Amino acid sequence: MGPGTGTVRQPGAAERTRSVIPDIPYIRGRSGGEQRATFFELYFDLVYVFAVTRISHHLLADLSWIGAAQAAFFLVAVYWAWNYTTWMANWFDPETVPVRLVLIYVMLASFLMAVAIPEGSVDLAPLFAASYTALQIGRNTFVVWVTPPGAFNENFRQILAWSVLSAPLWVVGGILSGEPRWLLWVAALALDLAAPLARFWVPRAGPTPMSQWEVEGSHFAERFQLFVIIALGESIVLAGVTASDAGLRGSVVVTLGFAFLTSTALWWLYFGQVAGSVARRISRSAADESGQIGRDVYTYLHLPIIAGIVLTAVGVELVIVHPGGELHTAGALVTLGGPALYLLGLMACAARIGHRPSWPQMAAVVVLLAAVPLAAHVYGLLVLIVLTVGLIALVVVDQIRPQLADPPPHQ
Repeated sequence: MGPGTGTVRQPGAAERTRSVIPDIPYIRGRSGGEQRATFFELYFDLVYVFAVTRISHHLLADLSWIGAAQAAFFLVAVYWAWNYTTWMANWFDPETVPVRLVLIYVMLASFLMAVAIPEGSVDLAPLFAASYTALQIGRNTFVVWVTPPGAFNENFRQILAWSVLSAPLWVVGGILSGEPRWLLWVAALALDLAAPLARFWVPRAGPTPMSQWEVEGSHFAERFQLFVIIALGESIVLAGVTASDAGLRGSVVVTLGFAFLTSTALWWLYFGQVAGSVARRISRSAADESGQIGRDVYTYLHLPIIAGIVLTAVGVELVIVHPGGELHTAGALVTLGGPALYLLGLMACAARIGHRPSWPQMAAVVVLLAAVPLAAHVYGLLVLIVLTVGLIALVVVDQIRPQLADPPPHQ
């Protein structure tokens, strides 16, 4: 880095490259100790509890292939907004006033975006598109503005360029309706999803080097683990509210109990071994590898985990409303397909850090998907009981097998 760029922090011995993170007042201190999520970051996450709830309600209102596709679209967009902000907050200190003000701005835009997720006939697409683009461009503009010229600043200029590139598709799509809207929005989201894979390539500058995507492993892992907690918490809230509305008769109370055990089993499967293994691996990796693992495991491979929780929550709500009724095909798909997608996400995360696949979990995915046609014509409560028992069995197997050995980082 040349003169006038500000000093840079020296990396630890495990890192082969110099840190490009500028030494400015808004950057988190890197004294070598573990960073933890701040109370403001926990407050920030509350908006996304509401957002995930809105997505669940959208799917419940239209339990069809089109409704599922739209719910998936909104979930990815919401997760992408949270994900980009988490990357930014891994470097910038929310305890400083300017950073906190920017996060409040992002929080407000996220809240408006969540409110605009359709439920019923109300169309707030312009608000959704405007809120999404405003938070993405505004947050990245702040980073470019406050950081001195240099590699870090140049990286965020390229990130900002990709946000600006997709913005017209979002905004125009929000103004249009029907098929043209969705064509533009899918194209916009595809651009946003492709950006990290392309390493924010722009003409002349090229891609951003992976060695410059340095993350603080413990804080970064904790933030994404907390998003899993957000999704699981929303599933418990949804189950509780639905049970209250349905009336707490005996069958509903029994269903609610199994819904709680299902959520707990999902929590245990994630935090039993996989979450800790990924966190340790990213903390022990060199700067270039930690950024790549962070991108692959958290930015992309956590999406099926979150989606699986949301689908499971929707399936459980259907069972709570009609515990003695048949699920039908759509209900069976979300009730059993949700846990299957969740398990696939767990296995993908484990595989990315070099662990061998869990054969019991692979077998469970096959059984869950194969059982959908049968489950469509069985009482919902019975399906939920069998599902819960199966997930608990996977938890037991996960606990009794040897602790996963962490593969060594690449040298």
